Amino acid sequence: MPLEATREEPRNHFRYRILRYMPNLLRDEWVNIGVLLEETFGEQPAQRLAMRLIEEPGEFARVRRLHPDADEDYLHGLGPEFDARLRGPAADVAVYLQKLEQNLSNVLQLGPVKALLAENFDAELDRLYREQVTPPVRRSGGLLQNTRDWMRSKLNDVFRRHRILGKLEHRVRVEGFTQPGDPMRLDFGYQNGARGFIHSVSLRRDLPQAKALAYTAGCIHARDAEAEITAVTDAVPDPENPRHVFVEKLFAGERIRIVAMSQVEGFAEELRQRIQ
Repeated sequence: MPLEATREEPRNHFRYRILRYMPNLLRDEWVNIGVLLEETFGEQPAQRLAMRLIEEPGEFARVRRLHPDADEDYLHGLGPEFDARLRGPAADVAVYLQKLEQNLSNVLQLGPVKALLAENFDAELDRLYREQVTPPVRRSGGLLQNTRDWMRSKLNDVFRRHRILGKLEHRVRVEGFTQPGDPMRLDFGYQNGARGFIHSVSLRRDLPQAKALAYTAGCIHARDAEAEITAVTDAVPDPENPRHVFVEKLFAGERIRIVAMSQVEGFAEELRQRIQ
Protein backbone atom coordinates (compact mmCIF):
# COMPACT_ATOMS: atom_id res chain seq x y z
CA MET A 1 0.00 0.00 0.00
CA PRO A 2 1.42 3.45 -0.87
CA LEU A 3 2.71 5.39 2.09
CA GLU A 4 0.23 8.22 1.44
CA ALA A 5 -2.69 5.84 1.87
CA THR A 6 -1.62 4.87 5.37
CA ARG A 7 -1.22 8.38 6.77
CA GLU A 8 -3.85 9.68 9.12
CA GLU A 9 -2.81 13.31 8.98
CA PRO A 10 -0.23 15.58 7.31
CA ARG A 11 3.30 15.55 8.59
CA ASN A 12 3.71 18.13 11.34
CA HIS A 13 6.67 20.10 12.66
CA PHE A 14 7.92 19.12 16.10
CA ARG A 15 10.94 19.90 18.23
CA TYR A 16 12.13 18.03 21.27
CA ARG A 17 14.64 18.12 24.08
CA ILE A 18 15.86 15.38 26.39
CA LEU A 19 15.74 15.93 30.14
CA ARG A 20 18.87 14.65 31.86
CA TYR A 21 19.54 13.83 35.52
CA MET A 22 23.11 14.47 36.66
CA PRO A 23 23.42 14.34 40.48
CA ASN A 24 27.22 14.44 40.49
CA LEU A 25 28.41 17.53 38.60
CA LEU A 26 32.08 16.69 39.13
CA ARG A 27 31.79 13.42 37.22
CA ASP A 28 29.73 14.93 34.37
CA GLU A 29 27.72 11.69 34.07
CA TRP A 30 24.01 11.84 33.34
CA VAL A 31 21.08 9.58 32.59
CA ASN A 32 18.14 10.50 30.35
CA ILE A 33 14.91 10.67 32.35
CA GLY A 34 12.41 12.43 30.08
CA VAL A 35 11.40 13.92 26.74
CA LEU A 36 9.91 17.39 26.19
CA LEU A 37 8.03 17.52 22.86
CA GLU A 38 6.49 20.58 21.20
CA GLU A 39 4.35 20.90 18.11
CA THR A 40 5.46 24.07 16.35
CA PHE A 41 4.11 26.41 13.69
CA GLY A 42 6.62 29.02 12.59
CA GLU A 43 7.46 31.48 15.36
CA GLN A 44 4.12 31.07 17.14
CA PRO A 45 3.91 29.57 20.65
CA ALA A 46 3.81 25.78 20.83
CA GLN A 47 0.53 24.37 19.50
CA ARG A 48 0.93 21.41 21.83
CA LEU A 49 3.45 20.56 24.50
CA ALA A 50 4.08 17.51 26.68
CA MET A 51 6.77 16.11 28.94
CA ARG A 52 7.05 12.37 29.47
CA LEU A 53 9.17 11.27 32.43
CA ILE A 54 10.32 7.95 33.86
CA GLU A 55 7.65 6.21 35.92
CA GLU A 56 8.15 2.44 35.67
CA PRO A 57 10.05 0.53 38.41
CA GLY A 58 12.63 -0.69 35.88
CA GLU A 59 13.34 2.90 34.82
CA PHE A 60 14.04 4.00 38.39
CA ALA A 61 16.14 0.87 38.91
CA ARG A 62 18.34 1.93 35.99
CA VAL A 63 18.85 5.36 37.57
CA ARG A 64 19.85 3.65 40.85
CA ARG A 65 22.35 1.45 39.04
CA LEU A 66 24.01 4.45 37.41
CA HIS A 67 23.64 6.77 40.42
CA PRO A 68 23.28 4.83 43.70
CA ASP A 69 22.75 8.07 45.64
CA ALA A 70 19.95 9.34 43.38
CA ASP A 71 17.16 11.23 45.16
CA GLU A 72 14.15 9.13 44.12
CA ASP A 73 11.65 11.23 46.05
CA TYR A 74 12.79 14.23 44.04
CA LEU A 75 12.50 12.30 40.77
CA HIS A 76 9.01 11.00 41.60
CA GLY A 77 7.89 14.56 42.26
CA LEU A 78 8.96 15.88 38.86
CA GLY A 79 6.00 14.38 36.97
CA PRO A 80 3.23 16.20 38.90
CA GLU A 81 5.23 19.44 38.79
CA PHE A 82 5.68 19.39 35.02
CA ASP A 83 2.09 18.23 34.44
CA ALA A 84 0.67 21.10 36.46
CA ARG A 85 2.86 23.67 34.75
CA LEU A 86 2.30 22.48 31.20
CA ARG A 87 -1.48 22.20 31.58
CA GLY A 88 -1.84 25.87 32.52
CA PRO A 89 -3.04 28.75 30.30
CA ALA A 90 -1.03 29.20 27.10
CA ALA A 91 0.46 32.51 28.25
CA ASP A 92 1.60 31.01 31.57
CA VAL A 93 3.09 28.00 29.79
CA ALA A 94 5.03 30.28 27.43
CA VAL A 95 6.50 32.19 30.39
CA TYR A 96 7.31 28.94 32.18
CA LEU A 97 9.16 27.60 29.14
CA GLN A 98 11.19 30.79 28.89
CA LYS A 99 12.27 30.42 32.50
CA LEU A 100 12.64 26.65 32.45
CA GLU A 101 16.25 26.65 31.30
CA GLN A 102 17.29 29.12 34.02
CA ASN A 103 15.20 27.52 36.77
CA LEU A 104 16.38 23.96 36.31
CA SER A 105 18.49 22.79 39.23
CA ASN A 106 22.09 21.76 38.78
CA VAL A 107 21.08 18.11 38.74
CA LEU A 108 18.62 18.59 35.86
CA GLN A 109 19.62 19.69 32.40
CA LEU A 110 17.74 20.04 29.12
CA GLY A 111 19.61 18.79 26.08
CA PRO A 112 19.82 20.75 22.81
CA VAL A 113 16.69 21.46 20.77
CA LYS A 114 16.21 19.09 17.84
CA ALA A 115 13.60 19.48 15.11
CA LEU A 116 11.75 16.72 13.26
CA LEU A 117 8.75 15.95 11.07
CA ALA A 118 6.17 13.36 12.12
CA GLU A 119 2.49 12.51 11.75
CA ASN A 120 1.10 11.99 15.25
CA PHE A 121 2.18 13.86 18.38
CA ASP A 122 1.48 11.08 20.88
CA ALA A 123 3.02 8.35 18.77
CA GLU A 124 6.13 10.48 18.25
CA LEU A 125 6.42 11.14 21.97
CA ASP A 126 6.24 7.39 22.57
CA ARG A 127 8.89 6.75 19.90
CA LEU A 128 11.30 9.35 21.26
CA TYR A 129 10.83 8.12 24.79
CA ARG A 130 11.38 4.52 23.75
CA GLU A 131 14.55 5.33 21.82
CA GLN A 132 16.06 7.96 24.13
CA VAL A 133 14.92 7.04 27.66
CA THR A 134 13.53 3.51 28.03
CA PRO A 135 16.18 1.15 29.45
CA PRO A 136 16.89 -1.86 27.22
CA VAL A 137 16.77 -5.41 28.57
CA ARG A 138 19.79 -7.53 27.72
CA ARG A 139 19.27 -10.96 26.25
CA SER A 140 21.58 -13.37 24.47
CA GLY A 141 20.26 -12.25 21.08
CA GLY A 142 21.08 -8.60 21.72
CA LEU A 143 19.04 -5.72 23.13
CA LEU A 144 15.32 -6.07 23.68
CA GLN A 145 13.25 -2.98 24.45
CA ASN A 146 10.93 -2.77 27.41
CA THR A 147 8.04 -5.11 26.63
CA ARG A 148 5.22 -2.65 27.24
CA ASP A 149 6.94 0.07 25.22
CA TRP A 150 7.35 -2.42 22.38
CA MET A 151 3.67 -3.35 22.64
CA ARG A 152 2.58 0.31 22.62
CA SER A 153 4.71 0.92 19.54
CA LYS A 154 3.04 -1.98 17.73
CA LEU A 155 -0.40 -0.73 18.80
CA ASN A 156 0.42 2.73 17.48
CA ASP A 157 1.31 1.17 14.12
CA VAL A 158 -1.86 -0.94 13.98
CA PHE A 159 -4.15 1.91 15.03
CA ARG A 160 -2.49 4.23 12.50
CA ARG A 161 -3.04 1.77 9.66
CA HIS A 162 -6.70 1.41 10.64
CA ARG A 163 -6.99 5.23 10.72
CA ILE A 164 -8.05 5.54 14.36
CA LEU A 165 -4.83 6.65 16.05
CA GLY A 166 -5.81 10.32 15.90
CA LYS A 167 -9.20 9.53 17.46
CA LEU A 168 -7.70 7.97 20.58
CA GLU A 169 -6.55 9.66 23.77
CA HIS A 170 -3.02 8.68 24.77
CA ARG A 171 -1.61 8.04 28.25
CA VAL A 172 -4.91 8.69 30.03
CA ARG A 173 -4.63 9.77 33.65
CA VAL A 174 -6.64 7.60 36.07
CA GLU A 175 -6.41 9.70 39.23
CA GLY A 176 -9.90 11.04 38.55
CA PHE A 177 -11.19 7.51 39.06
CA THR A 178 -8.82 6.29 41.78
CA GLN A 179 -7.08 8.79 44.08
CA PRO A 180 -5.40 12.18 43.52
CA GLY A 181 -1.73 11.66 42.83
CA ASP A 182 -2.12 8.19 41.29
CA PRO A 183 0.69 8.15 38.69
CA MET A 184 -0.77 5.37 36.54
CA ARG A 185 -1.84 6.18 33.01
CA LEU A 186 -3.72 3.91 30.67
CA ASP A 187 -2.24 3.60 27.19
CA PHE A 188 -5.31 4.69 25.21
CA GLY A 189 -8.83 5.98 25.73
CA TYR A 190 -11.80 6.49 23.43
CA GLN A 191 -15.48 7.44 23.38
CA ASN A 192 -18.17 5.53 21.49
CA GLY A 193 -21.25 6.25 23.57
CA ALA A 194 -19.57 4.42 26.44
CA ARG A 195 -16.12 5.42 27.62
CA GLY A 196 -13.36 2.97 26.67
CA PHE A 197 -9.79 2.28 27.79
CA ILE A 198 -6.99 0.12 26.36
CA HIS A 199 -3.87 -0.91 28.26
CA SER A 200 -0.98 -3.24 27.41
CA VAL A 201 -0.02 -5.97 29.88
CA SER A 202 2.73 -8.56 29.60
CA LEU A 203 1.54 -11.96 30.79
CA ARG A 204 5.09 -13.23 30.64
CA ARG A 205 6.81 -10.51 32.66
CA ASP A 206 4.54 -8.09 34.47
CA LEU A 207 2.05 -9.47 36.97
CA PRO A 208 2.12 -6.24 39.05
CA GLN A 209 0.86 -4.32 35.98
CA ALA A 210 -2.05 -6.76 35.70
CA LYS A 211 -2.93 -6.20 39.36
CA ALA A 212 -2.70 -2.42 38.93
CA LEU A 213 -5.01 -2.57 35.91
CA ALA A 214 -7.53 -4.73 37.80
CA TYR A 215 -7.58 -2.26 40.70
CA THR A 216 -7.97 0.66 38.29
CA ALA A 217 -10.78 -1.11 36.40
CA GLY A 218 -12.67 -1.62 39.65
CA CYS A 219 -12.39 2.09 40.43
CA ILE A 220 -13.48 3.06 36.92
CA HIS A 221 -16.51 0.77 36.98
CA ALA A 222 -17.51 2.11 40.39
CA ARG A 223 -17.97 5.51 38.71
CA ASP A 224 -18.95 4.39 35.21
CA ALA A 225 -20.51 0.94 35.10
CA GLU A 226 -20.68 0.98 31.28
CA ALA A 227 -16.98 1.72 30.71
CA GLU A 228 -15.18 -0.72 28.40
CA ILE A 229 -11.72 -1.81 29.48
CA THR A 230 -9.45 -3.91 27.26
CA ALA A 231 -6.11 -5.46 28.19
CA VAL A 232 -3.84 -6.11 25.21
CA THR A 233 -1.53 -8.96 26.18
CA ASP A 234 1.71 -10.15 24.65
CA ALA A 235 0.39 -13.71 24.35
CA VAL A 236 -2.87 -15.63 24.23
CA PRO A 237 -3.51 -16.86 27.80
CA ASP A 238 -2.38 -20.47 28.21
CA PRO A 239 -4.84 -22.56 30.28
CA GLU A 240 -1.90 -24.72 31.40
CA ASN A 241 -0.01 -21.74 32.82
CA PRO A 242 -1.10 -20.96 36.42
CA ARG A 243 -0.03 -17.32 36.11
CA HIS A 244 -2.09 -16.85 32.96
CA VAL A 245 -5.10 -18.50 34.61
CA PHE A 246 -4.72 -16.18 37.59
CA VAL A 247 -4.67 -13.08 35.37
CA GLU A 248 -7.66 -14.33 33.33
CA LYS A 249 -9.73 -14.77 36.48
CA LEU A 250 -8.52 -11.45 37.87
CA PHE A 251 -9.54 -9.63 34.70
CA ALA A 252 -12.84 -11.47 34.38
CA GLY A 253 -13.77 -10.37 37.90
CA GLU A 254 -13.27 -6.72 36.89
CA ARG A 255 -14.87 -7.10 33.42
CA ILE A 256 -11.62 -6.54 31.55
CA ARG A 257 -11.56 -7.94 28.03
CA ILE A 258 -8.36 -9.67 26.92
CA VAL A 259 -7.07 -9.16 23.37
CA ALA A 260 -3.74 -10.77 22.50
CA MET A 261 -1.26 -8.97 20.25
CA SER A 262 -1.97 -11.57 17.57
CA GLN A 263 -5.62 -10.41 17.60
CA VAL A 264 -5.18 -6.63 17.54
CA GLU A 265 -5.78 -6.23 13.79
CA GLY A 266 -9.34 -7.45 14.20
CA PHE A 267 -9.76 -5.44 17.39
CA ALA A 268 -8.58 -2.26 15.64
CA GLU A 269 -11.02 -2.79 12.78
CA GLU A 270 -13.82 -3.32 15.30
CA LEU A 271 -12.90 -0.03 16.98
CA ARG A 272 -12.74 1.79 13.65
CA GLN A 273 -16.35 0.88 12.91
CA ARG A 274 -17.53 1.85 16.38
CA ILE A 275 -15.78 5.15 17.11
CA GLN A 276 -16.21 6.93 13.75
